[in-house]
Amino acid sequence: MKNHHHLLLMLLWLAIGTGLRFLRLESLPPWTDECATIVFSLGNSFRTVPLNQFISSDVLMQPLQPTATAGISAVIQHLLDESTHPPVYFALAHFWMKLFSPTGELASIWAARSLSALLGVASIPAMFGFGYLAFGSKLVGQMAAAIMAVSPYAVFLAREARHYTLVILLVIASLCCFITAIQTIHRQKPLPIWVVLAWVVINSLGVATHYFFTLTLCGEGFVLLWQIWRKIKQSRGADLHSYWWRIVLVTLGTLIGCLVWIPVLKSIPDNELTNWVASSNPHLRWLEPIGRLLLWAMSMLLLLPSAITNLPMVIVIVSGLVTLLFLLWSLPYLTYGLKIQQQQPDTYLAMQILSGYVIGAIALCLCFTYGLGKDLTLAARFQFIYAPVIILLLGAALAGCWYRIKNLNQYKQKFWPFVNGKVAVSIIWLMAMLGGVTVVWNLGYLQNQRPDILASLIQKVSPDKVLIATNHIHHGQTGRMMGLAWEFQHLPAQNFQFFLAHQDPETKEYTQAMQVFREHLTKIPRPLDLWLIEFRTPVDLESQQCFRDNQYGKSAGEYSYKLYHCVTQNNNDY
Repeated sequence: MKNHHHLLLMLLWLAIGTGLRFLRLESLPPWTDECATIVFSLGNSFRTVPLNQFISSDVLMQPLQPTATAGISAVIQHLLDESTHPPVYFALAHFWMKLFSPTGELASIWAARSLSALLGVASIPAMFGFGYLAFGSKLVGQMAAAIMAVSPYAVFLAREARHYTLVILLVIASLCCFITAIQTIHRQKPLPIWVVLAWVVINSLGVATHYFFTLTLCGEGFVLLWQIWRKIKQSRGADLHSYWWRIVLVTLGTLIGCLVWIPVLKSIPDNELTNWVASSNPHLRWLEPIGRLLLWAMSMLLLLPSAITNLPMVIVIVSGLVTLLFLLWSLPYLTYGLKIQQQQPDTYLAMQILSGYVIGAIALCLCFTYGLGKDLTLAARFQFIYAPVIILLLGAALAGCWYRIKNLNQYKQKFWPFVNGKVAVSIIWLMAMLGGVTVVWNLGYLQNQRPDILASLIQKVSPDKVLIATNHIHHGQTGRMMGLAWEFQHLPAQNFQFFLAHQDPETKEYTQAMQVFREHLTKIPRPLDLWLIEFRTPVDLESQQCFRDNQYGKSAGEYSYKLYHCVTQNNNDY
């Protein structure tokens, strides 16, 4: 294929990938973590939101408005004081948001998400370069770029106002340096000094973007040590110092870049913001993390309508059956393509390196999950450490199938129903694209909280005065309420009030908050609908003439709730 054909193909992948990442970008209100991104990127603080008192939607959403005086120093300060994330992406988003969000108005959700989407588009040509560098094949690069363009997992992360597309780019860049280093070891040549410097900078930026980037470094380290050990054995004691000492410089430089964050990292395990990763009890439910890992890995290629929050169960079941049948049909093609790459002398090393890295990265996730009780499988987004490599291996498998399956008689029985390699690749890619479309329309199991679902229910059931109360420990709960308040803007005007019942940080009790809540509840004019959302504190509401409505369920849009109707003293029909 000529170079201009490769360029045209890349433009096609970019066009498709851009469409999937930007289409309907504003269709959902921000969820908890996106609210945190917006607030901190604007240089604002969650601590300005009043606690233990009734507040309006406008007061609740005040931190989502840009302020002229907030600069980059405020971004970093509030982030370090109130969050567990490093500042690189938020600093970048600060300048980006200033371009699109006028002071005094609510921040644009399109602006907040578009930076992540743009970085997601950049990952498409980055995957081409990664594939070409690792396998020395433009075909592999094109296949990897094509999968990255439509991958449901990649599209899902790119459509969120979060830092995962930036860290994925840095993972790809670090892995490119990693591949180059191992290639130089096998050629018995020193690593170019510019690669040394670039690798240190990339690794330092990666850790300063997401602390889980350190898992990428650990995975690279395991494979690198394994390759060096094998080379030492093959060299039978020969002096290898001349061509691997620069890798030691990379290690030292990266360690220095990581040491800056040690004080912050030490405080993370005991932080209330991270307690949720220790809530799954993987030792008793030991199969669940493995099942989740399989679901997240599968979503990098395949995702059919399966959102149990907003789809009938029959559709979810049919999608599951179609997914199973497609996997049974496609897996022989993919394994065949990988075997072809494994058998080629030019690509054997790349296959060895990448498969070793994936195994190491997944093993690290499972060690955290089962060994430390920190379940890294709870969220799809945490799988970014190995997602680019899975996508590259899928690209390599498709490239292996593209030309190689020629003998129909030999492979008819293995690939039933049998089609030739190019047709099989096209079908697999089209299914991946269907998965990307599923994400765009919010129909897949890759979902976060859906404030729009609960907000629509509240608006439908409670057309008049509404009070929404929740327990409050940290800004995560504030963000959940902000998502609801954001959605209420797009619904018919109603009288909404919020109450954030704050937990005493010393006693871990809600005694003071509940006393204030009961006192204020008696003063609000009736009738009133009270929605307790994620509210786990016992409270006597019947004495306040508020009665539970059992007609409605317990959960909507991944929000747990209870509905109470508060009536006047002489009206207790409920």
